[in-house]
Amino acid sequence: MRILVVSTPVGALGSGRGGGVELTLVSLVAGLLERGHRLTVLAAEGSELPPACATAALWTCSGSSQPSAQHQERDAPITMPADGLLPRFWRRVLAEAPAAGFDAALNLAYDWLPFWLTPTAPLPIFHLVSMGSVSRAMDAVIAEIAAWDQHRLAFHTQAQAADFALPAAPVLVGNGFDLSAYGFCAEPEALLGWAGRVAPEKGLEDAAAAAAQLGLPLAVWGLVEDEAYAAAVEASVPAGTLQWRGFLPTAQLQAELGCCRALLNTPKWNEAYGNVVVEAMACGVPVVAYRRGGPGELVQPGVNGLLVEPDNVVALAAAAAEVGAIDRRACRQWVEAHASRAVLAERVEAWLLQGLVAAGPG
Repeated sequence: MRILVVSTPVGALGSGRGGGVELTLVSLVAGLLERGHRLTVLAAEGSELPPACATAALWTCSGSSQPSAQHQERDAPITMPADGLLPRFWRRVLAEAPAAGFDAALNLAYDWLPFWLTPTAPLPIFHLVSMGSVSRAMDAVIAEIAAWDQHRLAFHTQAQAADFALPAAPVLVGNGFDLSAYGFCAEPEALLGWAGRVAPEKGLEDAAAAAAQLGLPLAVWGLVEDEAYAAAVEASVPAGTLQWRGFLPTAQLQAELGCCRALLNTPKWNEAYGNVVVEAMACGVPVVAYRRGGPGELVQPGVNGLLVEPDNVVALAAAAAEVGAIDRRACRQWVEAHASRAVLAERVEAWLLQGLVAAGPG
């Protein structure tokens, strides 16, 4: 197939602003290239594709970043900057993709416009939905597409898909990772880890409190989106509890992350998947997570981590104290079986092919 993959308009690839969508895009593009497909990526100006995606073409657009639906009120209207990346992306898709011979456009962004365009677009548009329910407007447009042709939608986990009104069982593709980029660490340090965008919905304060209860340092990796929130979390625990490591490329992140005794995963909302959960497991690090959203499906208690009831910091700390009983090699083996780049590409390929057959000639 010839596939046009449309990235997030929140920021350039490589900046970290796109969160998990960036990691998913790179893994998926590389995996589909390995399966013989021809890929073009449409992304913000300044984007860079890593060596694994070198044979993909890169289209870029300039413009203002789109506000993330995750940071809007649930009832907020859909808004777009006048010079926004989002409309520029999709103007280019509609104008150039059909003549360029693409079989399909694959949207990875959680934005209203591409969903709304789907029934009337001149080429099939597919959507790998990247978040759970955070917006009534997004809920409505996803339900409309599902009622029109649910073949155009795929989700990361059952917990995520359950947020939406779907007439049939969802297509679930999980996620995938280049496991050669993650080294296994058998002997951890006396260190806990936390990774993600530093913003209130990620629940860093709970992980910090649990680490403080155990008297262990907590390494924090990720882009600080809310400086005031980060400062409040640091002030809530004893000095030295938090080690701010910043947003790191995968090679450096996995080298540091693998040294952790456990990764704490504390989202305050329904995470669609949980990329950092799997990245930790790929290094042999067990995960202690809230039984919420995607991580609640990824963590297999006693095999690759432990689950506790959401927002229970005491239980989180108690579970973190028990992870030494988990076989770190079993964590890595679970990822190899369920979340490799090859597994993701195979699942997405099957979904797209089925959807193109259902769409018929066009």
